[in-house]
Amino acid sequence: MTFWRSAADLLLRGFFPSRCPACGLPSDDPASLPFCAACWRGISLSLYEGPACAICGEPLPSEHAIHCGPCLEDRPAYTKAFTFGLFEGALKEAIHNYKFAPARRLSAPLAGMLLARGLPPVHAVTAVPLSKKRLLERGFNQSMLIGRHIAKSSGAELLPHALRKVKETPPQAGLNRKERARNLRGAFRANDRFDDMTILLIDDVITTGATVRECSKTLVKAGAKEVFVAAIARTKK
Repeated sequence: MTFWRSAADLLLRGFFPSRCPACGLPSDDPASLPFCAACWRGISLSLYEGPACAICGEPLPSEHAIHCGPCLEDRPAYTKAFTFGLFEGALKEAIHNYKFAPARRLSAPLAGMLLARGLPPVHAVTAVPLSKKRLLERGFNQSMLIGRHIAKSSGAELLPHALRKVKETPPQAGLNRKERARNLRGAFRANDRFDDMTILLIDDVITTGATVRECSKTLVKAGAKEVFVAAIARTKK
């Protein structure tokens, strides 16, 4: 199977040569298409290791700070959020290609980056759900595909329908932290009980954290003992 998949990739590249969206050079590695091998190595090494909030992972201005203001003011329902890198540069380009090109094949290497980051042991993995309208438009839930790979690699149960989005919310772009939280209040429902379960919630990008806060709160209300969050990237304020 691997041989035939590799042969098919080579054939496709012969008829439809592609260029790396990060550097513009020919994409030369089927495993990282549409990115070239060099740019993908750069993406996989873009782990953020600067000062960050011990709860939500938001970058902080000083290594002596422990928590950000929003977490001190209103601690989220989840225990800790793990993110790989900052939503900028080639990593931002990779996420955009994954979601909008779409380059679904990137779900496996993106999941591998999160696994390499180090994630806590959990009973189950789920993801931030899309609304029915957005799911029909995109055709797939990008966070759930990443979660599927993480669940398989870690041996955790995959809960693809743990949550559903029950409210069509206006776009979050341009809204501040409080407006985003208000926009999402009551937007999610749990489809089951998760009594005494430790759950890993996957998202692709964390901006203010309003979405994962609301989803985590919903999981805890449905009985989850503990919720962790993992995202490929987060924005830097």
